[in-house]
Amino acid sequence: MNKSNSYLGTEPVGKLLLRLAIPSVVAQIINMLYNVVDRIYIGHIPDVGGLALTGIGVCAPILYLIPALASLVSFGSSARASMSMGADDYPKAEKILGNTATLLILISIIETALTLIFARPMLFSFGASSETIDYAQGYISIYILGSVFVSLTLGLNTFITAQGFAKISMLTVTIGAVCNIILDPIFIYGFDMGVRGAALATVISQAISAIWVLRFLFGKKTVLRLRSGNFRPDMKLMLPCVALGLSPCIMQSTESILNICFNSSLLKYGGDTAVGAMTILSTIMQCTFLVLTGLTQGAQPIISYNFGAKNARRVKDTFRLLFIVCVIFTICIWGLIMLFPNSIAKLLTSNVELQEFAAWAMRIYCAGFIVFGIQVSCQQTFIGIGNAKSSIFLAILRKLILLIPLIYILPNFFDDKVFAVYLAEPVADVLAVATTATMFFIQFRKAMRKISEQD
Repeated sequence: MNKSNSYLGTEPVGKLLLRLAIPSVVAQIINMLYNVVDRIYIGHIPDVGGLALTGIGVCAPILYLIPALASLVSFGSSARASMSMGADDYPKAEKILGNTATLLILISIIETALTLIFARPMLFSFGASSETIDYAQGYISIYILGSVFVSLTLGLNTFITAQGFAKISMLTVTIGAVCNIILDPIFIYGFDMGVRGAALATVISQAISAIWVLRFLFGKKTVLRLRSGNFRPDMKLMLPCVALGLSPCIMQSTESILNICFNSSLLKYGGDTAVGAMTILSTIMQCTFLVLTGLTQGAQPIISYNFGAKNARRVKDTFRLLFIVCVIFTICIWGLIMLFPNSIAKLLTSNVELQEFAAWAMRIYCAGFIVFGIQVSCQQTFIGIGNAKSSIFLAILRKLILLIPLIYILPNFFDDKVFAVYLAEPVADVLAVATTATMFFIQFRKAMRKISEQD
């Protein structure tokens, strides 16, 4: 077995994190640009750009759910595979990889069938109006047909990163993003397909990325290889992986529930303009979170590999560096949002009324983002060291226990109901970060003592 990723346990942590995180962050930035460009193309469709953008926003719960279900299987599985490699058990790591591919395909088939059957009633429940439903349904009816490609690309690419092939992982995202940026104007404007063209461009781009990932993992350059003998599901092996993947799954899937709660409340209090502004705000949050994801993806192989190898010092050093970088990044993004909300809103829509409304809402909704780096670095490190219970609780805390109730509670205390709905986000952020930091300080020290005693 090729054990070329042993450098995860020997190379200086700072240099190693830089080596793995930069390609991951670049990949996420490229992915971010693709998402932003996608929305820009849609938002600038002549005459109907504002409604079309709002229609895409209504689809967000489904768009969040697809990668969330992929992360349910892949995030925990790739972390467990890294631990197995650190413990020198490569056959087990390969079996986890093969099982993950099978489960990703099965999940995508189920979600595609359910979405095609129940699309229209779901979209109305998500906040669609009579003016936006056709745009929403036109987009999702095509996009969902490519969910298997999205799931395989996102799910299996985590294993490429986990092995230390950060540049290959970056190329996976780059290929899909570049293809989508090229195809979007061709299908949206050239073929006059509107939102359907945007969806078709995404499906084709993700299919190309999926082929790239499969070609690499079936090839000879990878440390862990897809082998037919490992495709048969072994739930005894996969249940601990799925348990560990529940945290990122909850974080992403609850975006779907959150979007429903936000959109329905905003439609009630502020109409389509408030819902359209939420589309812009969620795009900003998604883009910034993608960069944080790139940072944590760069750190995860180091943390998990060394946790499996029982090297507490390297785990602590990696977390400390990850924490500092995440905090600095979120502070910088917060500053840009507070200083230039109008410029950011103009990137996503040419509708002046929507620009002004979104700029006003942005400062409220993103006020607590300044402390979000603490939340992400601590929560993702819990996943890296296999602490499923803590990571699951923290994922549930911020969104299900705090944010969703606040969306409905705060409007009872403010005359400006729309302001109160947007305010729920920063209030939940601050409360969640305080809890996360306290929990992490206790649990992380306990985990480090345990592996130090076993070493």
